[in-house]
Amino acid sequence: MKCWGAKKTKMNSIEPTRQKAWDLLTRYNKSENLIAHAIAVESVMRHFAQKFGEDPDKWGVIGLIHDLDYEQYPDEHCKKTEEILRAEGWPEEYIRAVISHGYGIVTDVQPESLLEKTLYTIDELTGLVSAAALVRPSKSILDMKTKSVKKKWKDKRFAAGVNREVIETGCQWLGMELSDVIAGTIEGMKPVAGQIGLKGDQD
Repeated sequence: MKCWGAKKTKMNSIEPTRQKAWDLLTRYNKSENLIAHAIAVESVMRHFAQKFGEDPDKWGVIGLIHDLDYEQYPDEHCKKTEEILRAEGWPEEYIRAVISHGYGIVTDVQPESLLEKTLYTIDELTGLVSAAALVRPSKSILDMKTKSVKKKWKDKRFAAGVNREVIETGCQWLGMELSDVIAGTIEGMKPVAGQIGLKGDQD
């Protein structure tokens, strides 16, 4: 694993855009579910970037690309993304941010920046929020409240694959209450509800 404490160089780096991220994402991923997840995380990252006074375009691009390698290289998750993005000339800051979301599971790169901590926290949470929306009568995120997700959170059998410990750790790193992060995640996913299959019967 790369020593991230080393001095970074901007030589041969491209300026990542959403289109570049989208082209890479769809080159390596065909699964509708994985693409929907990427769009959801992108939108939530943009929401929190605006909340924190950060760059929503940058945060969104990193959210969109974070699971680039997962469909084709699940056993090399994050590691393969590092290889792909470096070969494509992406800046080290972007690469590190993407890799850090797998901290403690598939990488030892711990989230440090506000961006990295946010991605680490909301990645798993979008899955729980999506699952909670789909069991609602409306099958929509547009009319969902934070308390609905909190109720599902307490049921460990619901969306059992969601790593709640990761989310809790992320909330601690952000200095935020779980309820506030859930609320922000719901709001962040609403603009793309139609794209990610969570509009349900809501107009």
